[in-house]
Amino acid sequence: MGTSDNEKGLILAVASSLFIGTSFILKKKGLKRAAASSGTRAGVGGYTYLLEPLWWAGMITMIVGEIANFVAYVYAPAVLVTPLGALSIIVSAILAHFMLKERLQKLGVIGCMSCVVGSVVIVIHAPEEQTPSSVLEIWTLATQPAFLIYVAAALSIVLALILHFEPRYGQTNILVYLGICSLMGSLTVLSIKAIGIAIKLTLQGTSQIAYPQTWFFLSVAVICVVMQLNYLNKALDTFNTAIVSPIYYVMFTTLTIVASSIMFRDWSGQDATSIASEICGFITVLSGTLILHSTREHEQAPATGTIDI
Repeated sequence: MGTSDNEKGLILAVASSLFIGTSFILKKKGLKRAAASSGTRAGVGGYTYLLEPLWWAGMITMIVGEIANFVAYVYAPAVLVTPLGALSIIVSAILAHFMLKERLQKLGVIGCMSCVVGSVVIVIHAPEEQTPSSVLEIWTLATQPAFLIYVAAALSIVLALILHFEPRYGQTNILVYLGICSLMGSLTVLSIKAIGIAIKLTLQGTSQIAYPQTWFFLSVAVICVVMQLNYLNKALDTFNTAIVSPIYYVMFTTLTIVASSIMFRDWSGQDATSIASEICGFITVLSGTLILHSTREHEQAPATGTIDI
């Protein structure tokens, strides 16, 4: 009996979460070592972490996880793959407890269980992926008015966060860094999904390389990934991992599902019961992440004040 596309996407998404959850811890330890040796933290513009082997180990682990996630999006819809990222929070919470001494309280176990239960509900009711037949079809979906409005709104908010809010509140309000990461991340996912579908179709004999749209999606993905990594590093260096992981997951997942639903119409053809079940599963996962976050110890904020331009 063959494995369905959704099952392939599920396996890859779980593997991705294991790698990405581990990468958060390795990168955090690398950032701490770099700051201790140089005195200049990434949160205030330092880049000495680039010389730290442990940080690179975390980067490599994250890359492996993102590759698995990349392929998962080729086989399964974002409404299935993205919420499973909650498993990476469980992994990072457990590892942070032992490796970073960021204590996980007993109630945190309930948060972990909620994430798992919600993920199972989503998996059971996830829609089957409807793969576009060409990059041109994806381009048509990406240029529909509703999605263009989302893109314009996302980019406008990102610019406002970078130019106005980051210099004033970046060191004290975690939503600044993670807002940038999450908004750009939602565009990254859709671009990566388009690239993955193009690769899949090319390997099946229908080359998509000659289409300029393929290279446009690739360029967008590269730009968005670079921005995500830069601001995620700042968030990790400035705030406790226990805060960064769940809030980033909630914001990123919500925005990605919204963007994917607008562009790919993931819920098209599903009955109301299945959609309601998926929403309930998603809310359960979000509740689990918030419980997990509320039971974790907060790291003392560094006495750096605000950043002035």
